[in-house]
Amino acid sequence: MKTTLILVLAGCLMGVAVASWVVPPALAWYTTPGGLPRGAEVQAVVQISEVIRYSTSRLIRGQLIGAAAGATVGLALGLLFELRARRGSMASRRTTAA
Repeated sequence: MKTTLILVLAGCLMGVAVASWVVPPALAWYTTPGGLPRGAEVQAVVQISEVIRYSTSRLIRGQLIGAAAGATVGLALGLLFELRARRGSMASRRTTAA
């Protein structure tokens, strides 16, 4: 149980770290207008507070999704290790009992 919990927490942290690395370039790609020639600038008037709110909320959402995915992978690994450990201990009990 302890190993499973450690793997879940480690997976959660790894998911957040990966999301923090992947989400900003994905946001930049998603918000870049397509079909413009290289070097052309788009003139736009924006509400900077809305842009910051949008970017931050998407980053946090990406980190939450990464944390959930990492925790799921950690849980699966923890359960797999527990299952293997139990099978190994049951096999050793059978050989010593026979």
